[in-house]
Amino acid sequence: MKIITAIAGASGYSGEELVKLLLHHPSVDLCAITSRQYAGQSLAQVFPKFAHLPGAGKLLFSEPNAASLAEKAEVIFLALPHGVSAELAVPLIDAGRRVIDLSADFRLKSAQVYREFYGQEHPAPQLLAESVYGLPELYRSRLPQARLVASPGCYPTSILLPLIPLLREQVIQREGIVVNSLSGVSGAGRKAELDYLFVECNESMRPYGVPKHRHLSEIEQELSAAAGQGMVIQFTPHLIPLNRGMITTICVRPGESIQDAPGLDRLKKRLTAIFQEAYGNEPFIRLLPDKALPDSKNVSGTNVVEIAWRLDARTGNLLLMSALDNLVKGASGQAVQCFNGLYGLPETTGLL
Repeated sequence: MKIITAIAGASGYSGEELVKLLLHHPSVDLCAITSRQYAGQSLAQVFPKFAHLPGAGKLLFSEPNAASLAEKAEVIFLALPHGVSAELAVPLIDAGRRVIDLSADFRLKSAQVYREFYGQEHPAPQLLAESVYGLPELYRSRLPQARLVASPGCYPTSILLPLIPLLREQVIQREGIVVNSLSGVSGAGRKAELDYLFVECNESMRPYGVPKHRHLSEIEQELSAAAGQGMVIQFTPHLIPLNRGMITTICVRPGESIQDAPGLDRLKKRLTAIFQEAYGNEPFIRLLPDKALPDSKNVSGTNVVEIAWRLDARTGNLLLMSALDNLVKGASGQAVQCFNGLYGLPETTGLL
């Protein structure tokens, strides 16, 4: 029996990716899609690329309405901006439906931190305690019982996956962590703003959100939980002229000296063992061999994260590197991976 599913906000980049994944998902019946902009138009009209798929001509965009979605679907994906998602999530959960939210509304556990980073009061603080942070590699055991999943975005995923196993095993220092990430333009969403027009982005690269990007709040929250103490990191995101894709480089200090050959060799073996233990059997994490480095083209269109690391004996630093597709593992693919976890399906179902 298929699981009846709906998408609120199906016309954005993440929503479009969700539509594609769910239409091909063998256990999903996609019954409703919403978009204020395209209400009344068919999926085939708005996205002709889907016209050949069964039901695309009959699946109509509608105005987002919680009562209507709750009546039609068992689980609802919210691909909406922060603040807007919570407005739909509360009545949907009150109606007994399950919600997978791709916005940042339920990723934080503190309404005060949300206010600090997002500049507004949290719309539904009563739900923060029960939301499950939707990074399956770290929290999959909590998914089957979840009513509300807060699916993390691209920056947190690219940073948390390399760092958390090392923090848990206490092999790196907690202070002085420096992160630089480069993201394709689709990460900003489908919106008509000057900064994201083709002429503004093409042949141009720039940092933004410095020094306190909003996603730092959830990144530091999850790092702090892994370390067992408060964590503060330096994070600088950059916009690059790429449609989709993300590269992250993290500079940390090892917990032991690597200035001599025995120390360097000992730490290499330990790091290899830690990453293999954490991710060796994960279907969507590719640990790269010695000479390979992450490359966005190798993960584009997939739910895979590439991870590599290097010890630099000259500086005494450990470099961690990751690559992912910001619209798949960084958004919609991760949400579908969580969906599979909610319903006891193999996590790879419907994903590349």
